Amino acid sequence: MPYWLALLCPASSSPREPGPAGSAPAAQDPQQQLAVGWWALQFTPRVCLLDEAVLLEVHASLRLFGGARALLKRVGPEARELGCVAVARAPTALAALALARAGRRVPVGAQRAEPGGAAPRGWVARLDAAPLSALSATGWHEGLLERLGCRRLGDLRALPRAGLARRCGAELLEALDQAYGERPERCDWLALPEVFDARLELPGRIEEAGALMFAARRLLLQLCGWLAARQAGVRRCVLRWRHDFHRPGVDDAGELELRTAETTRDPEHLCRLLGELLARVALAGPVGELGLRADATEPLASGTRTLPLEAGRLTPREQGESLAQLVERLTARFGAERVLRPVPQSDHRPEAMQRWLPADAWQPPAALPTEAAPSRAPQPGWLVREPLPLPLKRERPQHAGAPLQLLSGPHRVEAGWWEVQGGPGAVARDYFIAWSERAGLLWVYREGVGAATPGPGHSGWFLHGVFG
Repeated sequence: MPYWLALLCPASSSPREPGPAGSAPAAQDPQQQLAVGWWALQFTPRVCLLDEAVLLEVHASLRLFGGARALLKRVGPEARELGCVAVARAPTALAALALARAGRRVPVGAQRAEPGGAAPRGWVARLDAAPLSALSATGWHEGLLERLGCRRLGDLRALPRAGLARRCGAELLEALDQAYGERPERCDWLALPEVFDARLELPGRIEEAGALMFAARRLLLQLCGWLAARQAGVRRCVLRWRHDFHRPGVDDAGELELRTAETTRDPEHLCRLLGELLARVALAGPVGELGLRADATEPLASGTRTLPLEAGRLTPREQGESLAQLVERLTARFGAERVLRPVPQSDHRPEAMQRWLPADAWQPPAALPTEAAPSRAPQPGWLVREPLPLPLKRERPQHAGAPLQLLSGPHRVEAGWWEVQGGPGAVARDYFIAWSERAGLLWVYREGVGAATPGPGHSGWFLHGVFG
């Protein structure tokens, strides 16, 4: 049995001239309605636009999402975040639309769905109680029908069909029969575009960039629904805005690029990242319109936690936040120059074995060498920022007023001769592991042959690291 959900978009629902089967022209904001339709495609491929509503035939998807109640718990809150003003369900598309218009929204979890995904019993009675305005086909005949004593759709069904057809036309009867499931419905299913490009006109003028997040979240939810329907994710999307008023010589539009290190379609992660970026933006003038575009997608592995089935079963705490997502959020908050990661370098000098690069810019190598690394002497976990000179007494280096006991070494490090300028330069050192009664295991070295001559008062011994 079909199972339809009707999502009523924020638009004027006054009936206008009906078309085939009593359908009315599109909603006042077709772009917003279309974007909600793209979002709805993540739940079922059978989505159509009718009047000011988005209709979903979800009977074949109920088992995937854990049943009718679980699907309603998922669709309802997200649809309200997208601006939908009512959600209703029924076995036919026109009945679901009529119940949504009548304000008879089914509370999530308040009524039990019948086995097989059918709507709760009594939907015919609720449809009979709906006003005439709930059906688009009655728009041009509402005055005549009210003079005949009809106030609700149940009253309209009780009239003689032959006389009703002569006075109001066959289209009214056809729409009435389709709403009650006595005649098949015809639908034009929504096709998914190759590029996501949605815009949203703001209800008021916004002057602070952080306040754009409420409207931007709607666009991101639409984007993630579009990605889920394509079984894909993104690494890059662009948020654009247009200023209503701006200073002379300043562009009337602006944009913000949102990049991620991993392919994703997680709306919560994208919202957190965008919020951090918007907090650092200064608008050139009041903003009246937002837009979001994503033109490059990548396949998303089937085992990802962002699939609708698994994401619906895991709580936000269970889903957690990956290291890459944490790095992206910190980079957006503090700037790329303050969030760094070490990158190993092919160099024997301890202070040149790694470089610190922006964490969001560095990518790991495609393949690591398979040959085993040569054996080398143990190295400490901590290096001092600058090697500390050690005094020499009776030919033994001293630390904290006590002589050091050399346990192992020397281990010769001689490198850097190729550097003309910059970097640590040429070094020739003999490294030792030493024991200090006060500091424990230390890593010290002695300047070897070919190294720079120690300055006055220096013994040639230096402290370079500390073992944990």
